[in-house]
Amino acid sequence: MTASRLFLTLIGTREYELRSRSRRENLKTVAKTLVGFLFLMLAGAGSSSAMAPGQASRDEEDRAMGRRGLDLMMDGDLDRAIAVFREIEKQDPQSPVGYLLEADAVWWRIYYSTANLIDPDVFSSTDQDSSPHDAHFQDLLNTTISKSESNIQSNQDVARNYLYEGMAYALRARLEGLRDRALPTARAGKKMRALLLEAGELDPRLTDPYLGLGIYNYFVDTLSGIVRILRWFIGLPGGSRIEGLKQMHLAAEKGDLTPAEAKFFLAKDYSRQNERQFERSMAIFRELEREYPHNPLWPMLIASLQCRTGHSQECDAGYRDVFQRTEAEKSEVDKALHAAARQALQRMHPGEAIE
Repeated sequence: MTASRLFLTLIGTREYELRSRSRRENLKTVAKTLVGFLFLMLAGAGSSSAMAPGQASRDEEDRAMGRRGLDLMMDGDLDRAIAVFREIEKQDPQSPVGYLLEADAVWWRIYYSTANLIDPDVFSSTDQDSSPHDAHFQDLLNTTISKSESNIQSNQDVARNYLYEGMAYALRARLEGLRDRALPTARAGKKMRALLLEAGELDPRLTDPYLGLGIYNYFVDTLSGIVRILRWFIGLPGGSRIEGLKQMHLAAEKGDLTPAEAKFFLAKDYSRQNERQFERSMAIFRELEREYPHNPLWPMLIASLQCRTGHSQECDAGYRDVFQRTEAEKSEVDKALHAAARQALQRMHPGEAIE
């Protein structure tokens, strides 16, 4: 029954009462009828969106658990982080959140095992075209994208699913960028940008999109030579270095899932030759070291910055500290950083036996 017919029916059933009661009673009856009508209308409206609160609650629980896993990840404990993300997948298999965050942890696994961890640029490309983790990484991204698109088509938490899909393309761009593949990086970045802009337009309260958008804006504006070619070749939108830095700061300060990684990218970018804001970079890396004291990556990067700024004694002490901390080589992170610290010390002290 339509709302208008329901209203007329409710009114019609009271006609004989309206004739037999006083004017005051008539008014009371009409008022009660209208209240009842409005109650039914509101109840009907509520039933059409009854799933929304539950969906939001489930997603909030996923993200709360995800933040715990991200803290473990940034503290250098990839195994425990992945266990948390897989628990999200188990508890909420239709959500892309667990798969997305596990892919993020696998990206860090690839980074530790293949990147040049003592390169002055902090985020050097690797000469390895692949790793044993690539297939699983791509499977996780494809699952994230598929589940996000399915939820969007079902009109479930649309803004956040655009966000999750965009973050999956951001991870794809990050891996391609790590391997210095300009065209695949640009294509993934372009797709990421469109999805994150859509998420932000649908829900302006979201702050996590600003990490991907900030990285995009910064790099498109600072890698001008290759970008000019790519903009013509694939229609790559322009960017803004200043806006990119602002957006990354916003993600670092107010993001839900992105603050720690936003700080990593900011510190890295401030150390670049086109920025040379080494004190700001150092301050952010020290902040990460305080927040995640078990991860030797942060003192390693601080030591690298000390070298770049001419503080050779501090640099040497920092590398030796990382070398000693990771001597037991308990985890893959420890093993990677132990080898990198040894390499750095051998460069500084040719011929010295680093033990």
